[in-house]
Amino acid sequence: MNERLKNRYVVITGASGGIGEKMAVLVAKSGGHPILLARRSDRLAAAAEHITKNYHVSCLYYQLDVSDLNAVQQTFDQMMNDIPQIDVLVNNAGFGIFNTVLDATLEEMKSMFEVNVFGLIACTKMVLPSMKKRNDGHIINIASQAGKLATPKSSLYAASKHAVLGFTNSLRMELLETNIHVTSVNPGPIKTDFFEIADQSGNYVKNVERFMLNPDRVSEKIVGSMLSDRREINLPGWMNAGSSFYQLMPRLFEKVAGKALSRK
Repeated sequence: MNERLKNRYVVITGASGGIGEKMAVLVAKSGGHPILLARRSDRLAAAAEHITKNYHVSCLYYQLDVSDLNAVQQTFDQMMNDIPQIDVLVNNAGFGIFNTVLDATLEEMKSMFEVNVFGLIACTKMVLPSMKKRNDGHIINIASQAGKLATPKSSLYAASKHAVLGFTNSLRMELLETNIHVTSVNPGPIKTDFFEIADQSGNYVKNVERFMLNPDRVSEKIVGSMLSDRREINLPGWMNAGSSFYQLMPRLFEKVAGKALSRK
């Protein structure tokens, strides 16, 4: 429960499943009003119905592919007419495809950046003017430990998450003199359907399954941080320590951990 969320409006992209849907439920449990965005309207409708029925808060939903920048503008314009304000934006929509640079297609590259980077930035730009006018709000960007520690066969995905972290850190500094908080979330692998697309061979999941994060715990950490000044959420701690070690001594880290990093 997060008492700061009572009667607040929280927009979550990628909310039709996984941690997006779980965060929406936790927002509702805290007395907030989740607004759900995703491509699959049937799943959004089911999630919204469950939330309104069980938690007695409003839960609007909008079908949106964040890679369609015109649709992003239209959807947020409509949303601004439907609710008083947006207090929290969680940029959760994203996907990955694990492949080498040689084997990855240019279409895969384009799609990952359109969703993971351009869509995230576009959604952020939609909420910033009203947040700045009120001098209040919170933007939470779901990045990845891959944005800190790249591994083989995830070069394009890691590049997109490096971009998310760069954008998030710059945005935080741009808003330093305001009361708008900016948080990056950098999880390791989470036990969700993300890997149905990312790891079609199943090899990566097989190798790291015992290390995968519980999606309930990840969602609780994120919702618990809403409307706070938390700079980063890094999960699990040991993996973030590895990322920090890599930044300090990359050559040594690659030599020691190279084989482990190639388990895809």
